[in-house]
Amino acid sequence: MKKMLNEMKQKIKKFLHNQKGAGSDEFITLIGLFLAATAMFIIPLVSMAEKNDKISQAELDAAVSGFVDTVSNAGSINPTDYEELQDRLAATGNTYEIIIEIQHLDDNPGKKATTTSGDLIGENIRYSTYTSEILDYMYPSSGSIDNMIRNYPLKKGDNIIVTVRNTNETLAQQLRKFLFKVTGQGTYELASTDSSMVVNNGK
Repeated sequence: MKKMLNEMKQKIKKFLHNQKGAGSDEFITLIGLFLAATAMFIIPLVSMAEKNDKISQAELDAAVSGFVDTVSNAGSINPTDYEELQDRLAATGNTYEIIIEIQHLDDNPGKKATTTSGDLIGENIRYSTYTSEILDYMYPSSGSIDNMIRNYPLKKGDNIIVTVRNTNETLAQQLRKFLFKVTGQGTYELASTDSSMVVNNGK
């Protein structure tokens, strides 16, 4: 952040220097005072907003890691655990996209190789299922024959990969976007990814 603010200061100085021939010294002084006052307000605001984002990022990392560990040990994705993940994320005050990938270890690699496009890993073939299919299984539609909420079962040796990223703009992101327009730098997002191999067969 200090580097970004220094770059912003240099651009302001360059702007003021270029204006010397275009107006009076009084006008330049007023512009300088206005920009200085604005910086005095923005700097502590950015600092506070970034602190909030760091807290949210820490909770995001802990929530994703905890969910992955729970699923890995249980051998299944429990709707209650998934909803707890959603609640922990919502408690940060942001909205998120949750992406889940299960890399299934195929029981019958010879058969699967002829029926689906799986990835060959060593002597094992893995095929993936993703968020929408997993949620459809856990939360069947009310019109289906079996509309009971249920666990999504996994097997020992499967891999679970969870990625979460925020879909809203935090205050820090909005301020950075404004400042980056001046400094020409990029932006960032709140995001976390964790993965693990399933260690138990689930139900």
